Order: sequence, then C-alpha cells, then structure tokens
Amino acid sequence: MFQAQQALFIYCVSPVHMGAGTAIGLIDNPIQRERHTEYPMVAGSGLKGAVRHHFWSQLPEDIRTDKEKRKTHLLNRLFGPETDASDFAGAVSFGDAQLVAFPVRCVKNAFVYATSPTALARVARTLALVGANPDWSAATVEASHCKLVNRALLNGDKLHLEAFEFMAHMDQSLMKISDWLSQHALPSDVAYGFFREKLKMDLVLLSDEDFGYFVRNATVVEPHVRINNETGTADDGGLFYTENLPPESLLLAPVMASVERSTDKIRGDKVRLDATTALKAVLAGDGNGFGGLDGKLLQIGGDATTGRGQVICKVAG
Repeated sequence: MFQAQQALFIYCVSPVHMGAGTAIGLIDNPIQRERHTEYPMVAGSGLKGAVRHHFWSQLPEDIRTDKEKRKTHLLNRLFGPETDASDFAGAVSFGDAQLVAFPVRCVKNAFVYATSPTALARVARTLALVGANPDWSAATVEASHCKLVNRALLNGDKLHLEAFEFMAHMDQSLMKISDWLSQHALPSDVAYGFFREKLKMDLVLLSDEDFGYFVRNATVVEPHVRINNETGTADDGGLFYTENLPPESLLLAPVMASVERSTDKIRGDKVRLDATTALKAVLAGDGNGFGGLDGKLLQIGGDATTGRGQVICKVAG
C-alpha cells in the first residue's frame, strides 16, 4: 500500500525510443503503445529502470565499484536490491507515463501541441489521484473540428495540421488548461520560457479520432543501416526502421512510495524511511548528495549513443 503519491511530467527534448520488443507492422522497432488507444506510452518498469540507472551513474566511484557499499546505499533502499530481488521490494514505484500532448506540424508557428478529451481527462484523473487537483476539467470537440486559443494559428477560420484542415473554434476556457500546463509541466528556467509560452498559446484540442490518427502516423521513423566492420559498408539486409516519439511530446506518470522495506542488515543503524521522505529523495533530493529528478535531464529508452531518449522531468505542483 502506498502512503505518498506525486505526478511527474516528462517532456521529450530529443526523439525517444521506448521499444515494444515485437513488431507486427512495417516498422522493425516500434515504440510502446497502449493496446486500447494506441497512444504512445512509457511503461512504468522501463521508467523506473532508467531513473535507477540515472541515480546509479551519479554515485561516487568508490561506491559504484564496491559491492558491499552499494548494498547499504540509499539507492538500493529506495529501488530494491540490485541482485536478489526476493530480499525486499523498493520503497518507490513508477506508473506508466501516459500521453498528454503530441506535437503536430502546423502551417503557422511550426507546430502545435495537440491533445484530446481523453488525454486531458486522464491527466485530470492522475492529478486527482495524487492529490494535485487541477482547477479545470476536460472539454469535448467534434471530429474534423478543433478548439484553440491562438487566432494566429488560423488561415481564415481553418486550422491546417499536416495535410488536414480543421474547422476551428476559439475557446478561452481552453486557456485555463494550457496556462496550468505551461506553469506545471515545464521547468521555470529561462531556457524553457519559449516552450512554456508556446504550450500556453498553441495547445489545440482535437477529437479523440483525429488525435488518434496523428499519434499513430506522425511519429519519427528513422532508417538505420548495419555496417560491416570489415568492409565499412552496409551489410546485406542490414536496413531496418526504428520508430521514435517526437521531440516536444509531453507525458505524465504517477510516482508512489511506501515505507522503506529494507532489512536491518541492509539498513544498519539508519532510520527506516517513511513514504514521504522516500518520495522526496527521488523527486527533490535528500539534501545529502542524492539529487532529485525535478527539473533534471534524464535518458530513457534505447539508442542513447545517438542522442535519443533525452527528456526533462518536472514534478507537478
């Protein structure tokens, strides 16, 4: 049972490949998707593993190379033992990251942050579950129509996304949602000022049907070629295609914590962490060399050596 909960926004800075492991279509390496909506997602297990590795890479060299020191370190107390998982479970858990907004190419202003009634309703539900109740509720819109707040995106009374035309409706109530997201989903640093303002002004509400089309067909698909080490040229049959979640995508994941479960042998004379302290250590840091996730750059998924998987984390609220 979890005693502390919080929500974590994940904003993609580079293309992100969280592999599905199997392919049944034309793409050799597809990304993870929900079965019922086909929205891109990040499984909680993969997210937790990436976060654990992030913290492990920041450990001092003497701890990373000493197995006995690692056993009693805060990392194992929070995330569970690195070898025998049957000893005890970690205090911190991550839920699946669900899609909030998806970048779609627009004739005006380069791109918009597209979202849908279902995506927004799930954001509101997740925030409510962790006690961060937003002061807005999800809206609705018809297929082939859209709602927005920025008239500069329009050509006449139409919005053009990719090769599609949508009948546009100005809706100032959407500003309440976009303003909340711009304040809570991105870091307050000057470097993200442009994107905070763009998220506030260029959020567009599409119907679930239209949004579903874009998230299925407007991802980043990259060709890769396997090089033969001897010849330095492409291997026969070495061409394959990898799908990525595009930069500027926004997701939200619940993060939960329980009372520390580590054994006395691992904990020694240290006080057992309560759920709130454990959650704070992961999200905000423990004030003793263990840096938190809030506002930090994190690498998740595959293809790290080609710059993929760079995301910014922001605690909601």
